[in-house]
Amino acid sequence: MKMILTILFLTVSSAAITDTPVIGGPCQGCEFVFVGMPLQPITHSRVAPEAEKGEKLYLSGTVINVNGKPVEGIIVYAYQTNNKGVYPQGETWHGQLRGWAITNQNGEYSFRTVRPKAYPTRDTPEHIHLHVIEPNKGTYYIDDVTFDDDPLLTQKYREKASCRGGCGLSKPERDTAGYWKVSRLIVLGQNIPNY
Repeated sequence: MKMILTILFLTVSSAAITDTPVIGGPCQGCEFVFVGMPLQPITHSRVAPEAEKGEKLYLSGTVINVNGKPVEGIIVYAYQTNNKGVYPQGETWHGQLRGWAITNQNGEYSFRTVRPKAYPTRDTPEHIHLHVIEPNKGTYYIDDVTFDDDPLLTQKYREKASCRGGCGLSKPERDTAGYWKVSRLIVLGQNIPNY
């Protein structure tokens, strides 16, 4: 009986997720933000498993509304390349390095991961893709987390930033344990068309 109820719950949950509107224009791969999403995301999550090769990175941030107030219950979805600049094969073309975090009562979220590398065949800077899932509202992509010390992050690239959901440029710093630490403030709906 428990198994039947679980299957029924997953079916109902999947139907609700597929009805979530995409806000802010077309989004390549927006449907993948829900594939494999845990039923109960946690605030302090992982994108890369502990054993993943690469420089360890801790991404943290706060989600606020346009009035500057922290917002609880927002799901932040992240995906990225590995230390070779590729998306390791997974359930979707977003790869295996992906995760979800839900904001706590202070609007905080965090991910442990590795520092992504740039695509090997392009001059796109290192980045972590982020999407926001707002319950009872919709989902949309926001500006990627980029790294101020990345030589591929040219002035021209910086000027192209649209600051969707706030600007994603971060200033990486190393902590005493050797982890890179970056922060990403997310402003709900900021510069998102049709929000």
